[in-house]
Amino acid sequence: MRILLTILALFLTGRAAGATFPLPPPEFDLVGSTRVVHAHREDTLLDIARREGIGQEAIVRANPELDRWLPGQGTAVTLPSRHILPPPPRQGLILNLPEMRLYYFPEPEPGQPGEVQTYAVSIGRMDWATPLGETKLVSKQENPAWRPPESIRQEHAAAGDPLPRIVPPGPDNPLGNYALRLGIPGYLIHGTNKSFGVGMRVSHGCVRMLPEDIESLYPQLPVGTPVRIINQFVKAGWHGGDLYLEVHPPLEEDQDGRDQLFETVLQVIDEAQFRRPVEAELDRFAVLQAIVEKSGIPVIVSAKP
Repeated sequence: MRILLTILALFLTGRAAGATFPLPPPEFDLVGSTRVVHAHREDTLLDIARREGIGQEAIVRANPELDRWLPGQGTAVTLPSRHILPPPPRQGLILNLPEMRLYYFPEPEPGQPGEVQTYAVSIGRMDWATPLGETKLVSKQENPAWRPPESIRQEHAAAGDPLPRIVPPGPDNPLGNYALRLGIPGYLIHGTNKSFGVGMRVSHGCVRMLPEDIESLYPQLPVGTPVRIINQFVKAGWHGGDLYLEVHPPLEEDQDGRDQLFETVLQVIDEAQFRRPVEAELDRFAVLQAIVEKSGIPVIVSAKP
């Protein structure tokens, strides 16, 4: 009955939770496709992002020429729904902070093909940065109560918005209906009661997911699932004989990444070519355009013969 209700709820919202793709063979690195939808008269870009499970900053970067508040009836809106997979090992959960995207590689059943699921998320603000590193899922909780840390209570009190010591489950709980506790003390992957913030840097370091996304992911994850949190603002990978490049803006606090963006792009491209030695001359204009635009959309950077 619960599964039936979940399916019905997702049908009524007009979108499925996250996106699931067959895992490509080892020599390929891309999943999904870049799609175009047309805005309704009353749509904002943020409405479309919410409907399609796209992060807010991601959809704005993919459509820099559009008014985020009033794109207009019938306007073509690009959905950045194609992704270069994170670097191996591809197992468990991988969170790429600059991309603000979570990847889940479930263990396939014997004899069954692998798959990858991907979800838009929010991460910590610059002054509450989500930490990097390898950890694991140590516990799960449905309908969690929130016990705000003293630092957060002090911040809210200074802003004239005092918090109680415990926020019970319910619509006012910022953890939403599900919480996944990481081995890094104090950090969670959880739902939210403020879906409009997903895909932005708005949290105190935790990872927020859309309610329907974490409802789909939560029952799949066993305690002990490995979690890798990375800072990969440049990715390169292969699809067929084409080399693709995907560039996101570096995190604000990553000054080295901002200063060395061009060098990082060349290094990542070299690593991709080393993984799959293929004669591929670079289209230098396409590389430079990807660096300038930082759209987060994979683009072909290998020159046609």
